[in-house]
Amino acid sequence: MFGVRKQKVSYINAEDPTASTLLARKLQDCMRRVSFHWDELVFLCIGSDRITGDSLGPLIGRELARQRNRDFFVYGTLDHPVHAMNLDEYLLDISLCHPAALTVAIDASLGCSRHQHHITVGRGAIRPGAGAGKELPQVGDIFITGIVSSFENASHAELQSIDFTRILCLADTISRGILLAADMKRQAAGSLFAY
Repeated sequence: MFGVRKQKVSYINAEDPTASTLLARKLQDCMRRVSFHWDELVFLCIGSDRITGDSLGPLIGRELARQRNRDFFVYGTLDHPVHAMNLDEYLLDISLCHPAALTVAIDASLGCSRHQHHITVGRGAIRPGAGAGKELPQVGDIFITGIVSSFENASHAELQSIDFTRILCLADTISRGILLAADMKRQAAGSLFAY
């Protein structure tokens, strides 16, 4: 679970039939507006399957990692999750292996009750674990989150008992949006995500 710091955030209702397309467009817009040159794209999918409400990142990472002929790197899957206990190690690996990468951080989040089951996307870093009171480093140049519960209902029991079907639907919508952005860019420029 994360906290966002002072960025412009776009909210997309995951139940909107066009949610994946809207996410793809917002993601492409954020990537175009990055203020530095990058030559690799990394998706950092944060979370753990041990808590239902925190499994969004690894589910998305699993789907992205399954893609053949991808032009991006994925860290954080169900088999190899990125979470509070190993985040620093993964950040070091990414900085060494992908020094000129654009990093898209993906995580579950908490929000106000009217934004539950919305997807957020924006430029800037997020702070994983903030919703659970953890002090972890900020990550990402761009973020994508799925709001899985409200701040008011953020107890451990509530996060454990979130309807897993809703988490799967959020993960599917976000994964499709990312892959649609990849396809759009590949068709337009012949080189995935090259801005």
